[in-house]
Formats: sequence, C-alpha cells, structure tokens
Amino acid sequence: MNFDLDKRTVALSVGEFADFTLGPRDGTGAPQGLWRAQLGTHWHNELKARATAEHGTAVEFEIPITGQVFHRGWTFALTGRIDQVLRHNGKVTLREIKSVTRELPADETELRADYPEYFVQLASYGTLARIGQPLGPAAGGRTLDLGGDDVSRNVPARDELRTELVFVEVDSGLAQTIALTPADDALFRTRLEEIAQFLDLRARARERLRGLRFRPAFAVPRPGQETTQAELSHLFERHPLVLFEAPTGFGKTGVLLEFALGQLRSGHFDRALYLTSKSTGQLQVMRTLVGMTAMPAPGAVNAAPGPATAGVAAWHVRNKSEHCVNHTFHCVRDNCAYLKGAATRWRQSGLARFYLDEHHARDLDTLRAAGQDAQICPYEITRATLAFNDVWVGDYNYVFSPRNRGLFFGQPGFDPARTLLLLDEAHNLPSRVADVYSHGFSAAEAFATRDELHRNRASAMLVRAWDHWSHCLHHLCAKEALSPAEEEDVRHLLREVAAAIPSAALDFAALHPVTVEHLWQIPSMMEELDTSPLPRLWWCPRDRELALTCLDAASAIGATLREFGGVVLASATLTPVDGFAAACGLDAPPEIPVEPAPSVPERLGTLTKRDTRKLYKQLTSAAELLRVEEARETASPAVLRAHTPWRDHSYAVAFDARVDTTFQHRALHYTTTAATVAALQNAARGVVAVFFPSYAYADALARELATVASALRVAVQPKLRDLTAQSNWMEEALRGADALFLVLGSSFAESIDALGGRISHAMVVGPALPEVNAVQRARLADAAHAGLTREAAFRRVYQVPGMMKVNQALGRLVRAPGQKARILLHCRRFLEPGYQRLLAQEYRSGTNVVDDVALATWLSADAPVLPAPDSNPGQ
Repeated sequence: MNFDLDKRTVALSVGEFADFTLGPRDGTGAPQGLWRAQLGTHWHNELKARATAEHGTAVEFEIPITGQVFHRGWTFALTGRIDQVLRHNGKVTLREIKSVTRELPADETELRADYPEYFVQLASYGTLARIGQPLGPAAGGRTLDLGGDDVSRNVPARDELRTELVFVEVDSGLAQTIALTPADDALFRTRLEEIAQFLDLRARARERLRGLRFRPAFAVPRPGQETTQAELSHLFERHPLVLFEAPTGFGKTGVLLEFALGQLRSGHFDRALYLTSKSTGQLQVMRTLVGMTAMPAPGAVNAAPGPATAGVAAWHVRNKSEHCVNHTFHCVRDNCAYLKGAATRWRQSGLARFYLDEHHARDLDTLRAAGQDAQICPYEITRATLAFNDVWVGDYNYVFSPRNRGLFFGQPGFDPARTLLLLDEAHNLPSRVADVYSHGFSAAEAFATRDELHRNRASAMLVRAWDHWSHCLHHLCAKEALSPAEEEDVRHLLREVAAAIPSAALDFAALHPVTVEHLWQIPSMMEELDTSPLPRLWWCPRDRELALTCLDAASAIGATLREFGGVVLASATLTPVDGFAAACGLDAPPEIPVEPAPSVPERLGTLTKRDTRKLYKQLTSAAELLRVEEARETASPAVLRAHTPWRDHSYAVAFDARVDTTFQHRALHYTTTAATVAALQNAARGVVAVFFPSYAYADALARELATVASALRVAVQPKLRDLTAQSNWMEEALRGADALFLVLGSSFAESIDALGGRISHAMVVGPALPEVNAVQRARLADAAHAGLTREAAFRRVYQVPGMMKVNQALGRLVRAPGQKARILLHCRRFLEPGYQRLLAQEYRSGTNVVDDVALATWLSADAPVLPAPDSNPGQ
C-alpha cells in the first residue's frame, strides 16, 4: 500500500485491499510453505486446461482489472488480475481460483468465515469490472464516486456480470464453486470505509508529530553528551546507516530517543522502531520515552508554555505468550475462546479505543484485562493497534526472524523505506540472528510427537513420513558434519514431512503445545532453507540428535538493514568496527569494473568519430565514477564514537606476561593464577572481579584458590537466566565475598551494571576465545572458502568474538564520572599485536608484568577511590 497524505491518494493491489483489516483475523494463520504456492500454481494450470477444453477462445486468463474509486475525500487506485474471464451468450463471468488445505466440499458459511479476504477480493473485481471496461490488457478504468447519485448509471446490470469463487483442495484437486450475491457488494464498501478510517488516523498522527514537543534526554548533560546529538544528526544526513559506539552508562537510550523524536517531528520518517535483545532494556526505553514526552496536566505549576500537544504514540510489543490469558499457552484458534470468532466480536468490543485515544493506557495488565472483558486475545489488540503508533519498541525478532517479522512488516501502511530503525546492544545482533536461522532435532522428541500423532489418528501419509523421520534421527551418531549423501537423505525426509503436515487435517487443539511446535517447525524451516541460502552446518552434536547451525547470518542481516530508510546500530562494544560490520553484512560494496581509457590518437587535433565516442565515454565514466563513489560512501556505515572525557585515565591496565592461559597450558599456571587473584584482592582491600572464559575454568581456579588461599571467600557465578535472580546474587556476593568469579560473554558480564563504582580491581583471565568445536571449524572453513587467509579467518572466527567479550566486561567497571578501575589482563597473548589491536582504545596501553616483582610494584600503587553513587546514571 502506497499513500500520499498530502494528495490524499492511495494505490494498492486488489489483494492488499482485500487483506486489509483493522482488527483480528479469523483465518487459521498456519504456515504453508513454498510447496503450497507450487501446488496452487499446479491447480491453476489444471483448471486453465479444463476451461480451455470446455470453452475454447471464449475464456481468457490473467486479465488485468484496474479502476479508481473516490471515497471520503480519498482517491483509491486499485489494480489486480482476475484468474479467468468467461464470455458466453452476451454475459461475462469472472472467476477467481483459490487453493485451500481443508477438505471440500464444505459449508459455505464456514468458507466465508475462514477466508473472508477471498470474498472481498472477488467482490472488488466485480465492482471494478462494472464501473469500467477494464477486461483487456490495454484497457483502463473509470472513476466511481461512491458518495454520488449517479452510481447506478455507471454500473451495468448485475445479470450481465457474474462472479464466482472456485476453491480447490490442494490434496485431491476437488473444486467447489461459490457464486457471489448482490449482498456481497457491501464487502467492497466496508473495506473502503476501513481503509479510509486508517488513512484519516495516519493523517492525524502526522499532524501530531509535526507539533511534537519533548524534553531533552538529560536535564544536565555529562561532559561529552552535549555535542553527541548534533554530531549524530549531522552525520546521519549524509550516512543513513550509523554505527554509534558509547560506553556503558553514557546514556545511549536517551540519545537515541531524542534523535528519533527529532527525526519524526521533522517528517523524515513516518515511525521509529527501537529494538533491543532484552526485555529489561525495552522497559527502560519505555520509561525514558514517557519521561521525555509526557505532557504536564492542565494548570500544572511547571507546565511548559505553548499550546497543549499530544505526546508521541508508542507501543511496547511484548512476547505473544505474555499476552495470553489462558492457563496454558496453546495458540490454536479452535481451542481458544479468545481467538475463535474474534473478528466478528471486534466491531462491538470497543477495543478501537486503544488506537483512537493516544493517551489510553497500553501496559500489559490493561491489555489483558481489556481482552478478557471483550473475549478477544490481548495479542490481537496489539496486532490491531500497532499501525497507529509512532514508535514501536520490541525484540530483534520482529525484524530479523522470518517467523516473527510478519507482525511488523504485515502492518497496513508499514514502509521500511520510511522507517527509522534503532538497534541497541547491537553487538548481540549477529549471534541472535544466526540463532534464528539455526535448528535442532532429537529422536526422543520425534518419537514423542509420533506417539501423539498415533493417539490422535493423524493421516497415514503424515504418520508414515514422521515415522521415517523419527527412525532417521534414532540412527544418527555423533559427528562433526553429515556427508553430502547423508544431508540429502535428511533433506528428502524433511521435505516429505513438510508436504504432509499442512494437508493432514490435524486437530491441533487436541495435540500437546510442544507437539504442535515440533510439527510446524519443519515446514517453516524448509521454506526458510529454500529462501535464505545462508551457510549452515548439518551435524550431530550427540547420538540421536541433529543440528542445523547457521555459520554466518551476515547476508540476511545486511539485506534487512538496507530495507530501512535509516538505521542506527548502537552499543558499548562495536570495536573492532570492521569485524562488527562484516558480521552484519555491511562490508563496502564490490568495486564496479571500469573500461580502460581509450588510447591517445596518433595525430593530435584530429579525432575520428570512433575516437570521439571513446573520449566522450571516458569523460562520462569519470562522472559515473564520482557518482558511484558518492553512492558507496552513503551506503557504507559511518562510525560515531561518543566523547567521554570523564573516562580518560580512568583505567590503569597491566599486561601479565607470566602465564599462558591457552587451553593446552592453563593448568600449568593454576597456582600462579590463584596467587595472583589473592594478591589482587589484598591490594584492593575489598571485593575484586575475576573474569574467566568458561565456567569450567572458573570452577578449577576456585578449587585451586581453596588450597592457595583458603581464607579467601569466592563466589562463583551460578547459571541463572532470570535477571532478578542474577541481580540478587550479585548484591549478596558483593556484600559477602572477597572475589567474584564471572564468565565472559554471559549475562552477568554483559548486563549486570552493579559493578560500576563498586569494584576497584578486576582481572581478566585470558581472551575469551570461543570453544574449538565442529561449528567453529566449519566457520573457519567457510571463511577460507570466502577467500580469507588463515590469519584473517582466525581473527574473524575466534579473536574478534573473544576480545569483544573482554571489552564488554571491562566497559561496565567505569560507568560514571569519577569512577576508576585497575585492570590486570592475565595472559601473555594480550601483549601480542593481533590481540592488543582488538582491545578498546582505553585498554591498549599500560604496564607489562614480566615477573612477580613487577606485579607487586604495579599492585602497590594507590588503589582507586570509589566515588559516591552517581546521581545521573545517564540511562
């Protein structure tokens, strides 16, 4: 859908017109896959052959239908293509063919309820055909004013035009025809009214944004913050793709929101998407946004002068399961009273207030309560309301996951080219998207699903295909990679299952939710494999298990980012920038070959026509080169690093060359490492943080420390996923332990901000290089296949991810002015140029510790004085 709010025009296909809805859908919404499209094409061709055999030249196929309709001040330009047009005895029949997976024949009422958009589409074709003469490839359309009095004169008699909807069962080819009646004309008018209402609300939203008033993110900016906003805006004018690096505690959230609100108010974008990888970060975004845009109550003492203006309309998109009001989350329409028939109940529910009133409460509790009162799924309220909001806050998956992106990209009026995309904690993006494109299967789960299918008497074809799949998994042995023949066998079985599931007529309400998830995982995965040719490793981590691990999602990330009109990727740790850009598919575009310059003519002053053409081509090629260079510069990401003068000299770093923490040699240095921890704690005269590359390494050092310094109280990070539990453990450990053993790259090292200003000494025990396993070896091989040298491949696969974890952990030790920390990088590898260049700038210089005396000298320096808690955390 393309619309111009100034000209009050909207152009869309008849299919888009028919699919438009302001409320929930009653359709099944089940994944169908490419096989469905292929079968649909097959039956279209089959019915085409039958119609040709029966009617000869009297039937035409794929005929364009266009027209313009004026309604409520909006001009609608509709385009479509009808499947069949039959002319017989002076009458015309329009036929639209739709393939379905359900059994036919079926009750007409059920078909209308399950596929309402099909009937709207055919009714639209009928209306367009009657108001013009568009039933030919060169024909145009005429304008119909539905509000005028001359409509009847524009519309031929109904008995001259017949419209038929032909449903085809994909499994058998059985067809069922339903003829539309005069009452179906109302479907077209109703859809016009819905779209006009949507456009009116979008026009109102634009006017609201033009008058948007908001407070600065920081009442009193820290040193460095005062220039960041202007620098970001200036850089963005030329580079709509910006990598913004600012340390933890700088206030990236406020900076990004202030920038986004300014862009929306200027009309550069229709909306902004603020995505993070953690729900806690999303909550912080919403709190900051409300604080910046909330308008004072009328008559308030501190009310700002000027006219009252509505704040920005923002919506926090929570996980679908969090919306559920049932005891068990099992999202099947026929099994949920809140989903079945929701589209019918929506018009009388009053839930449109969520988008008609920008000031209406939008928290999850309010949504759930409203959904229960109206007997409509709260998630459907979110889906229906989202399009009317200016700022969407949510998870990466709503943009980068094929299974989840439909919530955003399927919204009416959503245009990525007119959308500002803000990605916080962007260093997580490459791994998160790679996880989206990775899948795992086990024989135990497959056999459990098979038993469920037997109990529910699933179709013989599905049971047979699933039984073969289960036995295949059962006979798999642990191996680092399937052979090409084994992979092809597995793909064949998966294709059979994927083809059998949609047409099996399963009672999903009777199946266990986990079983349903396992079933639909395969068709969606097979479609993903067909449409997203990312490098994947097919391997068996253990006996009777299969894993499809995405080795590199860079191409998928880059393609998605370039859909948006503007992108800002923000993080405290983007260094090394070249490694991060490559992981996001943001490498510079390839060089465009240029023809060699023409040779100089033998006789100066005389040019043949051929020489003239060559010279002119050379001159225009130079202009083209300049244009290409400018386009390349605009498309390539620009880098903005926040100014943080308060971080200058806040770190005192030492490089410990006494030990080798590589996996092969670390055990030889356990005693030295344990003694170093004890010495560090003694110098700090308080709790110290020690970061390890793995839990196993941390546990081994804890045991060693119990021997070397038994009086030292050590708290080893537990494996906790809940953030509240993590925070509680951290607070208890800071009060009762002498040393915190934390794991680099874990949620503790990356997300817990309690250490800033409370830890004076810290130690990193070796670079956190990824474990050497089948996946990493496959990534090395894939990098080599892409043309990288062995050293460059090792840097990309091992060094860059490992050192990024080190930078992340250390960045959280100094989060505010006045905070300082002494850091010991405990491994001789930190002195190697290849590793040292990957450290953030503030950690690259320091003291080299070559023996115990040098360590004692460094530790004897004055310990940092811990300041009082910062009153302006800069979130």
